[in-house]
Amino acid sequence: MDYQVSARKFRPGTFEELIGQPHVVQTLRNAILRQQVAHAYLFSGMRGVGKTTAARILAKALNCGRSEAPSGADGPERSPEQSRRGPTPEPCGQCESCLEITRGNSVDVIEIDGASNTGVDDVRELRENVKFSPFRGTYRIYIIDEVHMLSNSAFNALLKTLEEPPPHAVFIFATTEVHKIPPTITSRCQHFNFRRIPRREIIARLQEVVTRVGVTINERSLGAMARASEGSMRDALSLLDQAVVFGGQSITEHDVDEMLGAVPDELVSRLVQTVVTQDPAAAVALVGEVVDHGYDLRAYCGAVVERMRHLMIAAVVPGFEQAQGLMDLPDEEVKHLLTEAKSFSVEQVQEVFHLFAQAEDRLRSTAHPRFVFEVAAVRAARLLQPGAQVTRQAETGRSPQPQAASAPAEKPRPASGAPPSPVRQPDHRAGTSGRPFGSASVDSAQDKQGRPPAPVSGQGGRPSPLEQKTLASNAASTSRAARPAVEAKSVPQPRPASPGSPPAIREEDWQRVVDSVIQDSPNIGTHLEMGTLVKIEGNQVIVGFPKTAAVACSRIQKEETRALIAKVCQTVAGASIHLRVVELTGEPGDGLTIRQMRTKRREQDDEALLEQARANPMVKQAMELFGGEVVKASRPSGKKEA
Repeated sequence: MDYQVSARKFRPGTFEELIGQPHVVQTLRNAILRQQVAHAYLFSGMRGVGKTTAARILAKALNCGRSEAPSGADGPERSPEQSRRGPTPEPCGQCESCLEITRGNSVDVIEIDGASNTGVDDVRELRENVKFSPFRGTYRIYIIDEVHMLSNSAFNALLKTLEEPPPHAVFIFATTEVHKIPPTITSRCQHFNFRRIPRREIIARLQEVVTRVGVTINERSLGAMARASEGSMRDALSLLDQAVVFGGQSITEHDVDEMLGAVPDELVSRLVQTVVTQDPAAAVALVGEVVDHGYDLRAYCGAVVERMRHLMIAAVVPGFEQAQGLMDLPDEEVKHLLTEAKSFSVEQVQEVFHLFAQAEDRLRSTAHPRFVFEVAAVRAARLLQPGAQVTRQAETGRSPQPQAASAPAEKPRPASGAPPSPVRQPDHRAGTSGRPFGSASVDSAQDKQGRPPAPVSGQGGRPSPLEQKTLASNAASTSRAARPAVEAKSVPQPRPASPGSPPAIREEDWQRVVDSVIQDSPNIGTHLEMGTLVKIEGNQVIVGFPKTAAVACSRIQKEETRALIAKVCQTVAGASIHLRVVELTGEPGDGLTIRQMRTKRREQDDEALLEQARANPMVKQAMELFGGEVVKASRPSGKKEA
């Protein structure tokens, strides 16, 4: 049978033809030029990136029979015998030695399959044969593929030979699982890590191959093959052979999509367009179309995730050249993505990315993949609506009436005479309850009279040192928290508590409520921690979320979630609360989130325990006696002291 697959027919024969591994090529060429060839090399990397090919090229370079390697400047003077045969950085590929290596029947280059010769007896035979001088070339070269398959006994038998080999012996090991090779072996080799081949280089190589075989195919189809190969040149060439058999000498994009079973880019672009146009109905119809055509929903979801990653890069990278280098896509696709990214903000792209990334993860185990994907598509299509609503409010100068249970109020009169800013009303339509995030926005953590949160009493009516530290930190972080949107409707304030009567809920109580929610309902607690405690006023707790946490905000705003938190508060603190959720307009890092406040509180607690332990007389005596120091202190269960 004369037919040869492209991976063998077009295998690189020189370092110049080896693509995607410039660090390997440069090092090996310089080693040959300077006559600093090591006795053992280890090539590691994923499948199809050129490990065995590089080993054969190195073998040709070391044993080429028509060497023209320079002498003098790049190395010591060479004798006529040395100049007659290798090593040379540019093997001719035409001498008897090169041809034998290409055919695989060279007596001086022995290729061993590590998976088939795993025993210690095979290595002992190798040790006996390595003593013999080369028959034709300068070196006797052993190429052991999949060397990680050797047994521990075989590795141990190889150690002595590998440490002190004959001067004419060179070992080249290739493996896809370098972590399975003992360190005693890797330390005796020069290790080269072969990288995934960039997509653009794979496309260029495929274009060169199709030109030589006379096949017509466009760059987008080659890009689909390169993407499916995941950085493996051999996989890409195998896909090209399959496409030629499938479509003949003229291959269309439809042929490639049918062959790969991949979702066409056009369907991915249409889904992104439903997000831009905020059309949930079109998104659901598109999912049905994908299912009807028999495409894999998980593959489709992965393609959407990759598209959102490219859109994020296009949104944050300033120029075409930088975006092109990061995306590794054809020029036309990069230009299209740069244009498409103008429809999104970076935060919106991240939210859509997270929606479909979560959906892709759920698709692995769900019994209802279509429903999971439809929910993600609808939520993504409605995600931009809060931003669009704010834009319409800014254009009209009006804000819709809040839907929360609060009475309408008069507009505040601006002191500077400037027109009032519109209320930022985050839409809850991305969730399930169909209600807005909050009725209106509020001021900072302190009320309009400048009163800070009520102090937390410790034992005997006075705050303990640890409580004082925690309260001071929380008050400072709350005052620095991101402010909600400027209010255009005044919010009816709850009736202030009479002097001397404690508030319905204190900040200390709220911290215990959060801890209990996280312990009992980790999923809800994770979303709650993403918010910022804006204000506690009477029995009203106001938590703010930035735009980047719209999913968490939607979850906390649900009626059942707020009811659960209120129930936990009643159990833990013995107080009923009204939880209100608002959208923050400051930068995401302006104030500490609830998670950051909890972390800071734990750190302060640990520091206070350390100070308490260091002040203990018995601990002091122990430190003086042994010259030690306290590095950690813990509080026994049910105790208040360290």
